[in-house]
Amino acid sequence: MSGVASAREDLRRGAFFQGSDAFTRMAAFIFRRLIQAIVVMVVVAFVSFLLFQYVGDPVVFLLGQDAKPEQIRQLRADLGLDQPFFVQFWHFLVNAAQGEFGLSLRQGQKVSRLLGERFPATFELSIVAAALALLVGVPMGVYAALKRGKALSQVFMVVSLLGVSLPTFLIGILLILIFSVLLGWMPSFGRGETVQFGWWSSGLFTRDGWMHMILPAITLAIFQLALIMRLVRAEMLEVLRTDYIKFARARGLTDRAIHYGHALKNTLVPVMTITGLQLGGLIAFAIITETVFQWPGMGLLFIRPSLSPTCR
Repeated sequence: MSGVASAREDLRRGAFFQGSDAFTRMAAFIFRRLIQAIVVMVVVAFVSFLLFQYVGDPVVFLLGQDAKPEQIRQLRADLGLDQPFFVQFWHFLVNAAQGEFGLSLRQGQKVSRLLGERFPATFELSIVAAALALLVGVPMGVYAALKRGKALSQVFMVVSLLGVSLPTFLIGILLILIFSVLLGWMPSFGRGETVQFGWWSSGLFTRDGWMHMILPAITLAIFQLALIMRLVRAEMLEVLRTDYIKFARARGLTDRAIHYGHALKNTLVPVMTITGLQLGGLIAFAIITETVFQWPGMGLLFIRPSLSPTCR
């Protein structure tokens, strides 16, 4: 009996050390990824900071072409622009790590405050678009896989091809033309009525906010919806050809149990991974969508200064 107890104790110790080693490897992997992410962000910040040295003098923009040399020198010293490039970049990194990105030369406000005001609109639009793409794209993909050759399945495939092919701005313009101009059902611009929760503003708690949300969310979601639908269809067809699905059929399980209890679960694993990675793409595409619908988010905040003259 003592030998059995000793063996059990050795097994527990071995399992403990194996778990500890796995945790250590995972922590080391996460740490390396964080270091790589920090290095990438610093390099991108350095390149961006370097490029902005050649896009115009902010002092001339603030004071105008008729400013006196003494005023230019004084403002340049106040802004720290008379210091060497690397000193300026170091100050920028230190301030950015604290959430301070300086002042907007065009609007005269803190950049952090402007981002805080616009971020809720972009975040809500992206989340609603992602939810819409998942809730519609997954059922369409499952139907297209299980009902191959049916007329509706072919329609879904054509729609997905158009969703992948058509540019986002064209989809938005077509939706505005149909549902706002011709039918008059939906508003064509703006965010509508919002509710304030501290610094966070939300349009999800008002009917007017949802009416303004529908067209931009559909426009932003169509590409992701088409991508998810085609991915679900391809993965579903691949899973249905595996051996364990054939074994489940041999056991006499119903098609419903096989399709939704076994095949769909394994199909959604890569779909969830791709969807999470595509969330950043939604925020990037939001720049175009917000411009088309004049949605007061971060995309519109970024695009307006780039279209405006930098000097007076």
